[in-house]
Amino acid sequence: MQRILVIEDERDIADLITFNLQRAGYEVQKAHDGITGADLAIHEVPDLVILDLMLPGKDGYAVFKDLKRDARSRNIPVIMLTARAQTEDRIQGLEAGADDYLTKPFSPKELLLRVQAVLKRVDSSPGAVTVEYGPFKFDKNDLKFYLHGEPTDLTSTEFKLLLFLTERAGKPQDRNDLLRSVWGYSDDVHSRTLDTHMKRLRQKLGDQSGMVETVRGIGYRVATL
Repeated sequence: MQRILVIEDERDIADLITFNLQRAGYEVQKAHDGITGADLAIHEVPDLVILDLMLPGKDGYAVFKDLKRDARSRNIPVIMLTARAQTEDRIQGLEAGADDYLTKPFSPKELLLRVQAVLKRVDSSPGAVTVEYGPFKFDKNDLKFYLHGEPTDLTSTEFKLLLFLTERAGKPQDRNDLLRSVWGYSDDVHSRTLDTHMKRLRQKLGDQSGMVETVRGIGYRVATL
């Protein structure tokens, strides 16, 4: 049974989420403040965190940063949940490395679909599998990336994007295909943040940044060796 941690200070919303997740077959833990939520995530290591951004004690962005700094919780997928509906808030959450973003009010059915989509993406990589291509090496089991044999810190989103391109090296990948492969669907917000993720990815690749090529009018590709 997959475990989901819900960090939400509004107890009626937390209870609603919990009820629907449990009915769908998930084991659920709850926290109603950021400090408790971060501690639970780091020490219990759930399969997914649903994280409200407006939390007492420590806000959601601070909790998210705590999770990404700790090796135990770094690879836990996170769906951000907030009453903020503005496009820039959504982009900020996605650019921070969140796996998805949902604004209140939301339908329980939509939340379940997004939970299922995120968990499916995480589970799609079989254990103990590595992919090597030129200076790149991917450990799909632990979501670790190595450049010239040296570990390079990529967010889970950056890892998935680069792996998707590398496994199709030399072939231009449409923007919508990239969006669906990482977020499960395509929309204008994700399309805008895709370019930001690619920019940061190239920065981390350093002298190998040219391996990720922009294909005008289509999307991106990893260069043929």
